[in-house]
Amino acid sequence: MKFSAALAVLIFVTSPALAGEMRQVPHGMVVTTDSGEQVRVLAFADGTLRITNGADALPEAPSTAMVDKEPDGLPLVSLEGDRAILKTPQGSASIALGNGQLTFRDAEGAVLLDEHAPARRITPVEIEGQPWFATRIQFNRGTDEGLYGLGQHQNRQMNYNGEDVELAQHNMAIALPYLVSTRGYGLLWDNASITRVGNPDPYEKLSLDWQAKYFLGDRLVLTRTEQVIDYQYLEDQARWPEEAKAAVEAATTGQNTQGNAVQTQRVVWTGKFTPDADGMHKFRLYSSSYVSVFADGKPVLERWRQNWNPWYHNFELEAKAGKAVELRIEWQPNQGYIALEHADPLPPLDRHSVSFASEAGKAIDYYIVPAPTMDEAIAGYRRLTGEAPMMPRWAYGFWQSRQRYETQAQLVEVMQTYRDQEIPIDAVVQDWFYWPEDSWGCHCFDPARFPDPKAMVEQVHALNGRIMISVWPKFYPGTDNGQELREKGYLYERPLAAQQRDWVGPGYANTFYDPYAKEARDIYWRQMQDALLPLGFDAWWMDATEPDWHSNLSAEQRKFQMTSPATGEPGAAIFNSYPLVHAEGVFDGLRAAQPDTRPFILTRSGFGGVQRTSSALWSGDVAARWDDLRDQISAGLNLSVAGVPNWTHDIGGFALEDRYSREDPAHVAEWRELYLRWFQFGAFSPLFRSHGEFPRRETYLISEGDPAMREGLMDYHRLRYRLMPYIYSVAASTHFHDGTMMRPLVMDFEGDRRTWEIDDQYIFGPALLVAPVSEFGARSREVYLPSGSDWYDTRSGEKLTGGQRVVSAAPRESMPLFVRSGAIIPTGPDVQWTGENPQGPLTVHVFAGADGAFTLYEDEGTDMGYTRGEFARLPMRWDDAKRQLTVGAREGCFPGMADQRRITIILHDGAQRGEIFDRTDGQVLDYDGNAVTATF
Repeated sequence: MKFSAALAVLIFVTSPALAGEMRQVPHGMVVTTDSGEQVRVLAFADGTLRITNGADALPEAPSTAMVDKEPDGLPLVSLEGDRAILKTPQGSASIALGNGQLTFRDAEGAVLLDEHAPARRITPVEIEGQPWFATRIQFNRGTDEGLYGLGQHQNRQMNYNGEDVELAQHNMAIALPYLVSTRGYGLLWDNASITRVGNPDPYEKLSLDWQAKYFLGDRLVLTRTEQVIDYQYLEDQARWPEEAKAAVEAATTGQNTQGNAVQTQRVVWTGKFTPDADGMHKFRLYSSSYVSVFADGKPVLERWRQNWNPWYHNFELEAKAGKAVELRIEWQPNQGYIALEHADPLPPLDRHSVSFASEAGKAIDYYIVPAPTMDEAIAGYRRLTGEAPMMPRWAYGFWQSRQRYETQAQLVEVMQTYRDQEIPIDAVVQDWFYWPEDSWGCHCFDPARFPDPKAMVEQVHALNGRIMISVWPKFYPGTDNGQELREKGYLYERPLAAQQRDWVGPGYANTFYDPYAKEARDIYWRQMQDALLPLGFDAWWMDATEPDWHSNLSAEQRKFQMTSPATGEPGAAIFNSYPLVHAEGVFDGLRAAQPDTRPFILTRSGFGGVQRTSSALWSGDVAARWDDLRDQISAGLNLSVAGVPNWTHDIGGFALEDRYSREDPAHVAEWRELYLRWFQFGAFSPLFRSHGEFPRRETYLISEGDPAMREGLMDYHRLRYRLMPYIYSVAASTHFHDGTMMRPLVMDFEGDRRTWEIDDQYIFGPALLVAPVSEFGARSREVYLPSGSDWYDTRSGEKLTGGQRVVSAAPRESMPLFVRSGAIIPTGPDVQWTGENPQGPLTVHVFAGADGAFTLYEDEGTDMGYTRGEFARLPMRWDDAKRQLTVGAREGCFPGMADQRRITIILHDGAQRGEIFDRTDGQVLDYDGNAVTATF
């Protein structure tokens, strides 16, 4: 169907805007309701719609920096009775003239989004003397659709239908307001303030007559009644009772580092929770240190988190109105933080709906992406917010990091040892504090510890490695860089006025720069460029980009301190957008300074559109606990569905309990097993990266005295590198085809409802089903094999039927891994780094049972030649009936491409036994770029 621009002009001229009427505007229409509210619908050529509801003027530009594309559709608009209709070839939007209620249908007329108009909220609020609106919208009450995306949230939430999610940047939470539905759409909520998906209202402190008992060691020192459990933030510590104060250090007993006696604190709260309503009551426990929650004597939550990084853990209780539940909270604070929040059940229709509510906006503003598949939803998101550039090939190798290498000699020694011991590795990382103690933000090196940083980089390069440097947006105001930014008005002054000090040495006054002005971003980049770029670093670690200038401040304080000095926009309105704006400045600088080098940025936080800045994200300073390992899986999967393809996590967890970090002999076995299990998961994550606090994580150190552990780690080092042709091709698809590397089962098996809730398995690329083990001592685990495919156990070669749960063996050194039938997986030789023999012989594994296809992608690996068409593709197709694999004619070329390749084709059909990727038997083909076929 074609839409005429002349028709658009005609309707625009003949339909003046009246109350309860519609007028056409370029690319869409504006409806004025009976009450005077305006609803604008603008179309994009791909069928995406921008919907804006405003009580006042409608904003012309996108509400945030997420969207970088302008509407370009030519829709047909019309009036049909009391509704205004906008149609595109991909679907339609219908707006009620009376109350602005929106219904969005697909091309066949099926309803995808049905607004509940009474829930719409555009409420005036004043923030720092400025007029803003609190906004809310709700769709699909009572829905049973599957809902995914929204960024990274570490509460083991997979399908968000029935769940509550608060979008607020934090060390371990990434707010990315894109929701993807199995119903056939994506919804991008264009608002940067704190946003609640699900329940529109914030949870409240659970008010009871709590009996609180405070202990020092085993001695009860205080009993009193408290209405709420609330030692949540720094300012709340003033309420701590004098009787319960003690010399404490972390969560230890015995002596502190100065040899002084310390005492363990403990608090036990008990109370009767008598609900007013039947249903599922939801709770959020904000905590650090050790905490356990019991309901009627049964444990419902047990967690530990480092004290400088508390955050929320969710739990829920089914309860009856008027029937009391005995709650008990046991906490070992030792300078920690805690608060318990609660929300009553929502009515069932509201509990299962699509609802967004934000604290501050100029209007309701969102985008609807019609998407019959979840892959198409992700592609539509990237059309709006920017494509994901190609990462360098070496980024998909192994990364070794430490908190932190204290000298350049330490760092070089690590890379040298990996090479000497023939452990595959590509990148090493210099974390924070390489500068003089009092000079954060100088972008300089302490000459006593790093006498020649350029030589350090060159030594790493000589060992065929790459090096990433940590660069924060944080400044001590007395540094030259800090002074330059401050003189221009580009440092946040409120943290300095609050006299906040950091944790370094005696504690230093510090703040962050304000990236919301282009000049500020340009200055920040120029300071980086002058000091660090000439040293030859390959990648840029942009830490604490929430921004996180002072741990454990309340949300209100964070919002107040984040008000932009450059633009005057209140922190409450721009709360979530800092990481995007900051990353754009560095990305733009790198592209201008190194026009033929692929940038690589690793940043702790992100916002919609961050993928366009060549940024990978990671899950923050997570705790080294089994629960936290499990939580990484759904966190990474939902971030991937939200459109960010490159994600990683600290293998082993960043922060360790004393029982691990002090290498208590009773707990060494558990720590090593936890690290092994996390490492196995890391080998099948988009980026494969080890990082954390003491004990050291280097493969050769952590496995000392444990040959089986060493060999287990080495197996996954080698397997990751053997799989590089497959992994790099999958990575290329994220750029060329808007693909997704780490995929929840529902993406590929939506028709199998059993996949919708699975939060501890996923598909890596199109072929590999990964089932990490996240339970100490487990030597088997249950794995669900989705229906619609047969599956091969990679360790045994056994072929299994889909649609069943199997108990898969999981010895300590190995996790379950399966391949779907019809898969084609190209692998390479054993190498020590990704640039070693990248066009060497190929081994192509084919899995019988279904037709299949795969395209091998190759290019130079580090330059921007891929943007100029300098790459090659080898299409492969398996015909299951004919038992033939055809490697098609090579498409394209690039400098340095090998004309001849030896390819070994190995067929798996379940008749063979043993490790699949260890097989070497097969048909050998000499490939010169022309099509060849192997028949079995």
